[in-house]
Amino acid sequence: MLKSNTQRIKGADLELKEKVVSINRVVKTTKGGRAFSFSAIVVVGNENGVVGHGLGKAKEVQEAILKGMDDAKKNLIKVPLLHGTIPHEQWCKDGAAKVLIKPAAAGTGVIAGGSMRAVLESAGITDVLAKSLGSANPHNVVKATVKALSMLREPTGVAKTRNISLKKVFNG
Repeated sequence: MLKSNTQRIKGADLELKEKVVSINRVVKTTKGGRAFSFSAIVVVGNENGVVGHGLGKAKEVQEAILKGMDDAKKNLIKVPLLHGTIPHEQWCKDGAAKVLIKPAAAGTGVIAGGSMRAVLESAGITDVLAKSLGSANPHNVVKATVKALSMLREPTGVAKTRNISLKKVFNG
């Protein structure tokens, strides 16, 4: 099993933009009638390599979104970016959701589905090809996407561990 290579970030000093991925209404039938509550999946990021996701649950939608944002700010990760795309292809699975993320040429844009698109755009990735396989459950797709982004490695770090220079690799 591959381990995450990215470190956690503190969200206090970053300007983060939030995106609500999905809102789910939950109904519990009790003796006194129906009790409604809401859960919200929220993605936050500074669009410059930092992204996080969170889940908030409350009796009202706004309160659930605020709780989700607070949770997302606690789960921030740093994503290595390389000219607006990711350094290498990555495949990851969380629950029944499987995601495949590939780097793309400049000008391609973000080719991804709804919940994956929110995570990738919040991270600041501008050119990427992504495919969600298996489950379409937004919570698992978001978790799998963030997990895949956390497993990405910096080219400089890989070159250092292999004792080679990047100039040698790129120049042939």
